[in-house]
Amino acid sequence: MEIRWHILLIIIGASIVTLIPRVVPLMVLSRINIPDWALRWLSYVPVAVMAALVGEELLLVDGRFSPFQNHIELIAAAPTFLTAILTRSLLGTVLVGIVSVMLLRMFL
Repeated sequence: MEIRWHILLIIIGASIVTLIPRVVPLMVLSRINIPDWALRWLSYVPVAVMAALVGEELLLVDGRFSPFQNHIELIAAAPTFLTAILTRSLLGTVLVGIVSVMLLRMFL
């Protein structure tokens, strides 16, 4: 089997580029004491990112604000969100979301 060195170098380079942004912050932040207020602030980052992603998916169509064009997704978001709050089950939330969209697309 012939080794193509340029492909091997691309794979090694891509792995290094992927590894650096993950490892360097971990190494730096593990050596310093982060204040309590900063830790509390950082705890909200995943929730804010998820809210931004879901909000964009539900409210934007082709990069424009159009909440009434995605009416099926908005209606399906209500039982999905309620399931997420009440059960805190990822599997249950995903299943309710999929079934809700499926039924709404079938009947609307």
